[in-house]
Amino acid sequence: MSTTNFYQSPEAWTGRIDGTEAEAMRWHQHIIPVNVLGGEKFPVLKPGQKGVVFLGFASDEGVRRNKGRVGAVNGPVVLRAACANFPVHFDPELLVLVDAGDVVCYENALEPAHELLCGVVLSIKKAGYLPILLGGGHEITYGHAQALYAHLYMNTPSAKLGLLNFDAHFDLRIPGEEGSTSGTGFYQLAEYCKELEQPFHYLALGIQTNSNTQQLFRIAGELDAQYVDADAFHLQDRTLLQAAISQFIKEVDQIYLTIDMDVFAAAFAPGVSATAYNGIRPDGLFLECYRTILQSGKLAGIDIAEVNPEFDVDSRTAKLGAAMVFEAVLLSTT
Repeated sequence: MSTTNFYQSPEAWTGRIDGTEAEAMRWHQHIIPVNVLGGEKFPVLKPGQKGVVFLGFASDEGVRRNKGRVGAVNGPVVLRAACANFPVHFDPELLVLVDAGDVVCYENALEPAHELLCGVVLSIKKAGYLPILLGGGHEITYGHAQALYAHLYMNTPSAKLGLLNFDAHFDLRIPGEEGSTSGTGFYQLAEYCKELEQPFHYLALGIQTNSNTQQLFRIAGELDAQYVDADAFHLQDRTLLQAAISQFIKEVDQIYLTIDMDVFAAAFAPGVSATAYNGIRPDGLFLECYRTILQSGKLAGIDIAEVNPEFDVDSRTAKLGAAMVFEAVLLSTT
């Protein structure tokens, strides 16, 4: 298969236009499309500039293999649409926004899609940009995090990458005959760390006991995975949450952050592959935790996973995911 089969070049963002003066600008007027497989290069960042690259992962093959509700393949489309009209609340001269198109899972071939995803993210990191990935199923984790490991160890072999996951599920399933799924990503990364002879640093926030088997809790224990269950959010336990997050940030040099939208209650995120009736609320406590991570200065990459427009009422899930992208762009680049 040709690599080009697994890539969709970026399309122009469109949206409302209130003017072209700085205070009236919206994101779609600031986005620079870059066809990474067409030989185009990311703009060279000038001194004092920072950059963000949006990259879609148009796949729900991992969800299908995991027997979930498919439809997340179209997540990148609706996330871009929900982000397009955001107002520009940053200095356009100091922050460059790029759209690098989509890595596509062609003909259900997830493993080659992972390889290309890893390669494109690595090129984003080498260019000095922050990758913000738009999913797609949670199989996005494996290819994205692999690239972050590669880039970090290429420059600082002794550094530690922390994996931070807002999710109702551990995603520590052991791959079966079909290979990777949306639920195997962190188990695969644990195995990858063994190959690299590097420690596996993993913190999951929002874990639901009724969504994880005893086997998954056992595997989490064997891998020394850290987690905070959803009750801490329900019971407004700020002390526990902030202590867990702050200690995790302190122990690592860089952070891969992934947000599986099924961590949220179905009323706020109906458009996911597996809804959680008692998921967490995207309220002030969640925002406080989220902003702590974004403002840590250690964010290496972030993705939004499991946005499934097939089941999304009033685009609630897409809008919530986009709101988190907005926060990430503003807070992690200042």
